[in-house]
Amino acid sequence: MTRTISNSDARRVFMARQGLSGAPGRAMDQAALLALIEQIGFVQVDSIRTVERAHDMILYSRNQTFRREHLQALLESDRMLFEHWTHDASFIPVRFYPYWKHRFAREEAKIRKRWSNWQGEGYEREFEQTYAAVKANGPVFARDLKAEDHVSGGWWNWHPGKTALEYHWRTGRFSICHRVNFQKAYDLSERVIPDAFRLPEVPHDEFVDWACRAALERLGFATSGEIAAFFALVTPQEAKDWVDENRDILTEIAIETVEAGRPRRAFVLTDELETLTDVPTPPSRIRVLSPFDPLLRDRARAERLFGFFYRIEIFVPEPKRQYGYYVFPLMEGDRMIGRIDMKADRKRSTLDVRKLWLEPGVRASAGRFEKLDAELTRLARFTGVERVEYLQGWRDA
Repeated sequence: MTRTISNSDARRVFMARQGLSGAPGRAMDQAALLALIEQIGFVQVDSIRTVERAHDMILYSRNQTFRREHLQALLESDRMLFEHWTHDASFIPVRFYPYWKHRFAREEAKIRKRWSNWQGEGYEREFEQTYAAVKANGPVFARDLKAEDHVSGGWWNWHPGKTALEYHWRTGRFSICHRVNFQKAYDLSERVIPDAFRLPEVPHDEFVDWACRAALERLGFATSGEIAAFFALVTPQEAKDWVDENRDILTEIAIETVEAGRPRRAFVLTDELETLTDVPTPPSRIRVLSPFDPLLRDRARAERLFGFFYRIEIFVPEPKRQYGYYVFPLMEGDRMIGRIDMKADRKRSTLDVRKLWLEPGVRASAGRFEKLDAELTRLARFTGVERVEYLQGWRDA
């Protein structure tokens, strides 16, 4: 008989695996920050700073003693993190680097096939020249390369030099060594990634096994499709084959969704089965999540577990937006309770709260608003502004 995991337990398992069940005020040093990122698996990078950048908010929502300088040190001096692609650009523990070499190889095969049509026969010459320039002269920003009067038919119409940088980064020859005003500096990977992580080679089967197992550990339970999507390292077919070939270490379970009577089948590592009903209670305080938080990245999974429909409306024309340009999800305990539209005005030193939407069934009680105000006050302090300012009509939604 298939074991069923309640919706409440499933939510808490996923939250715990994604670092959202710890005490948010517990002191976290640089080593603990690295451990948190390894627990999560990666942290998505995004440049938008409506309040704070996505990677900072993802980490802050888990531990509010997070310090940006610790993250910078892990990336730029200790080299314990590197920046590359999962489903999007992310900060990734450097000990995972040997497995990413398989992604580099796959990217190179795909890019060469596509770009020979986009760029024409001479595109490789530009790539070789860019590589030689970085090798001879050291780190380079895209702005440093001569654009000439050329509009490329390649990567988003970038000039050839910038396209070459992206190509060498995607295929592992270059790494991002640091950022200035969030602009990326590229250097040879051998000058950025420590040899202990850059040199080892992992056989293909070991790579697939690691990618699937590591994803499942960080999800707690998952379908083969969810396993493949987590790191975006293996194909859905590779994940399906891995599940089929590892039935001896996996147990199929049923996960209750928010829609009662419609459990969803998933897999769990058998030796972790008993931990699914012995999970910590998450903090009861309200927390603001980044729109790119890994808890919500798989929108369909978030809807099944939390009953929370969320889409980023940045690219939706303003008249067609349901909520707003950049609206933040709100979590209380193990529930998604609403979303909030706000922006940091750094000139006025205010966190401007424009609009709040509570989910159906969530009471607009005085106690809940006190908790929200306390969280926004903490967030304002983290953002570096002096106060929270509630704009007229912010609760009208």
